[in-house]
Order: sequence, then structure tokens, then C-alpha cells
Amino acid sequence: MVMHPAAYHDNSVKIQNTMARFTRIETALKMKESGLVPVFYHADIAVCKNVVTACYTGGARIFEFTNRGDFAQDVFRELNHFVIKEMPDMIMGAGSVVDAATAGMYIQLGANFIVSPVLNEEIARVCNRRKVLWSPGCGSVSEISKAEELGAEVVKIFPGAEVGGPRFVEMVKGPMPWTSIMPTGGVDATKENLSAWFKAGVWCVGMGSKLITKEMIRNKDYKAVEANTRQVLEIIAGIKG
Repeated sequence: MVMHPAAYHDNSVKIQNTMARFTRIETALKMKESGLVPVFYHADIAVCKNVVTACYTGGARIFEFTNRGDFAQDVFRELNHFVIKEMPDMIMGAGSVVDAATAGMYIQLGANFIVSPVLNEEIARVCNRRKVLWSPGCGSVSEISKAEELGAEVVKIFPGAEVGGPRFVEMVKGPMPWTSIMPTGGVDATKENLSAWFKAGVWCVGMGSKLITKEMIRNKDYKAVEANTRQVLEIIAGIKG
């Protein structure tokens, strides 16, 4: 049974279209304000609805659905309709997008941002044309600079720990203090790890299996997902002062 955040439910909310409902500036600012982007995929729409609801109840207001399984776009379509009706201030985006055609498809389904593990200029053109935030995966200063030249407001470093961890972020911010970085991969739900990333200067962090564990999903323990989300957000808020 899907949990419904009754306090935020509003039957008057109508789906006017399937375009992005939030501008790329609004999305980037929400990333910074929250500090956390939950990352998740599951083939079962009921599981996805429960996870998004749990993250929302825990305080998350931005969520990345990863494009990983067969017919993932169909799951996202239904999930996004659900979110628009039940949680209208939740900013939904799509991740693991590696080509322009897939980016365009998710934008047409209402994705408010596109995250990619790679730096692809064609994706940049599609997202920029529709004024949708694009966060490409980068692994070097040269890639980050190229991404910014192509219009990326927030760049993703992936896999975060293997690229160089918080120290890499700190070194990039030296000559390029304007750079907004979101590490994904290697971010743990601990105060020590999160402190290292934020003190290095990250814009926000993306968290998948360390936030929404396989055990939680296997046990359908959505209260644990909610609690973990709330705890991570509280840790981040404390670090940011």
C-alpha cells in the first residue's frame, strides 16, 4: 500500500502538461538549499511511489529517478504524474542518461533536470534548448570546464570517491571557485563523510544505495527510508550551519 503524505495532498492540483515545471535556476537553488538528491530506480512502480513518498516525508524536495531498467521511461511517466498530484513541490529529474534522444524523451515526460554519468554535448544542446538543468558526469578539471562552457550549472563528479573524493573537490575549487559540484558514488550517510564533502565545497550530494539500502527495499521498510532521509538532511543542515 502506497503511503500518502496527507498534509501535502491537494486534489486541486492538475497536470497541465508534461513539460518541466521548475526552471533550471529553481532546480539548482533547491539542490543547494537541500544539499541532498536521493537517487533511485526500481521496476515496480509501487515501490518507487513508496520510496519517493518516504523521501518526501523525510524532507527531500528533489529526487533523481535513474534510467536503468527496461521500460524505465514508463515507470517514470506514472511516477511523475503521481508526484505532481501528491507532492507538487517535489522536483523530479532523470539520471543515468547517456544520449540526447533519451534526454529528450525524459524531458517530454516532465523531467525537471537531467543527470548523466558522461559529458555529452548533444545532451547539453537538448537540455539548453528547453531550459532544463543538465548535470553531466566529469572526472577532470578539463571536463568540468568544458561542461560549464556548454552551460552546465551543476556538474556531477562520478564516481565521486574514485575520481578523488573531497580532496578533488577542494583542489578544483581553488582555481575555479565558481564551480558547483555534486558528487555521486562514495557519499555515505555519516556525519564524518558528509562533513568532508561539504567542507570541501560541494553544492550538494547525490545518494543512492547508501541512503535507500537494498535491505530497506527488500523488507519494504519505507519508514527506515524516511528516517534515513531526515537524518541525512539534518546532518547536512548542521554542517552548513
